[in-house]
Amino acid sequence: MDGRRRNPYELTQETPVYVISVAAQLSGLHPQTLRQYDRLGLVSPDRTAGRGRRYSARDIELLRTVQQLSQDEGINLAGIKRIIELENQVAALQARAAELEAALDGAAAAMQQREAAVHASYRRDLVPYQEVQQTSALVVWRPKRQHPTPD
Repeated sequence: MDGRRRNPYELTQETPVYVISVAAQLSGLHPQTLRQYDRLGLVSPDRTAGRGRRYSARDIELLRTVQQLSQDEGINLAGIKRIIELENQVAALQARAAELEAALDGAAAAMQQREAAVHASYRRDLVPYQEVQQTSALVVWRPKRQHPTPD
């Protein structure tokens, strides 16, 4: 979460509020179909203390997707289950990539701050060293000849 306390009465997409008959009506499916999807692990709603199913808005959306894939696309339930698993895996990987990107951005900002601090700590009374450029000139040195002194 983002560190704030969430209102316990606030409804979200994940809040389980719909009983099976309402979920069936909202999704356009028969309650027995919802029970079958639950048994197969396609759409697993939350349970109450008395073991009654409670569907969330996200569950209703998923039920509609399962129905659309089954009816319109002709995908069998095992294939739909695999598609759902892969979509969940992609979503988790995208969330992890976003976390890592945020961590990387934070580390880069911290490194820039440290680098700026190091540069600010330089002594200003020193003359910076500049490398002497090498040339290809050749200098020949010949010692001066000393003339013999006459005796």
